[in-house]
Amino acid sequence: MAEADDHVPTVNVEDDIEATPGYKPPAEKSMNEMLEQDAEDESLQKYKAQLLGSAVGADNVFWPEDPRTVRVQSISLVVEGREDSTLNLTGDVASLKDQSFTIKEGTTYRLRINFCVQREIVTGLKLIMKTSRKGIKVDSTTHMVGSYGPKSEEQSYLTPVDEAPSGMLMRGAYKMACCFTDDDKNKYLEWSFVLHIKKDWE
Repeated sequence: MAEADDHVPTVNVEDDIEATPGYKPPAEKSMNEMLEQDAEDESLQKYKAQLLGSAVGADNVFWPEDPRTVRVQSISLVVEGREDSTLNLTGDVASLKDQSFTIKEGTTYRLRINFCVQREIVTGLKLIMKTSRKGIKVDSTTHMVGSYGPKSEEQSYLTPVDEAPSGMLMRGAYKMACCFTDDDKNKYLEWSFVLHIKKDWE
């Protein structure tokens, strides 16, 4: 099995956000400004209440020592019929470049990103992923995660179903560079890991 190279593709937030056709991010506003906006629109106020839940009227600071609005907790490989494989993203993310997921060729799978939001509503969360093999970029994907209000418990996003490549030439180690960002181009976390495509699970 070939090993992944040490080169990690660069995630350029500006290029990836601007490459989304027809998408124009809203102006940055505080949570109080969002709550006060369109106060006469009953359906919009119901949507805001659903988005925020118990966060309305609270200080919404659950981790005072962490200035970030979004704390990325973990990423999991989800395959139907198998136990999820999970990488913890709360520690030293530099060490994650040596950690990996293994998947059987041709298998359909999804990725689940778990995160927490505090302080403010975040709009247009995105998971940007760039894939390289032997130093050559082979794929770039931006997942539109959505907008979320503050909650003390974890929230999550599940990517659409994807299929691992198959065939002898496609097996090997792929370097995955990830960035969790938003409409305002805040980089909440950047990390990388290795995805091994094998003939079988073992």
